[in-house]
Amino acid sequence: MSSRGSDGEALASEPELVNLDPTTTAVVRGVVPMADLRDFFDASFSALARTIGAQRIIMLSPAFGLYHGSPGETLDLEVGFVTDRAVQPEAGVVVGSLPGGQVARLTHFGSFDDLGSSWERLRSWMRARGLSAAEDRWETYVTQPSPDMDSRDLRTELHWPVAD
Repeated sequence: MSSRGSDGEALASEPELVNLDPTTTAVVRGVVPMADLRDFFDASFSALARTIGAQRIIMLSPAFGLYHGSPGETLDLEVGFVTDRAVQPEAGVVVGSLPGGQVARLTHFGSFDDLGSSWERLRSWMRARGLSAAEDRWETYVTQPSPDMDSRDLRTELHWPVAD
């Protein structure tokens, strides 16, 4: 089941609670001004591709962005992939992890510009169930964006761990 926009297009799946195992990741970390976010992602993916390829590490997930704390003028984040083993730090690529445990999740359908409303929907859903949201949360970019694609075809999974 999903929410529908005014034109009938799905905007987000119904939120759900899932239990996830912690995972090892290869990431690039940064504190980035909002205006530089796209460039940070592009540079990070280039560095990750070189390092992961050179070390013959297997990527086990689509790309993700892990956000630390609340966004403001800057974002404290990690961009990367779940991997089959720890990366050897190189060219700004370091070992990271995604947390395990209980996580609220939904899938956002459409433009990255509309992610804020889906994050707010997930937060409201958690509050309505008496669940406390952890500081960190992440987006998994299920659909790889390309310059010529229709943004309505983008799929992004939102993950918000439940605080203990």
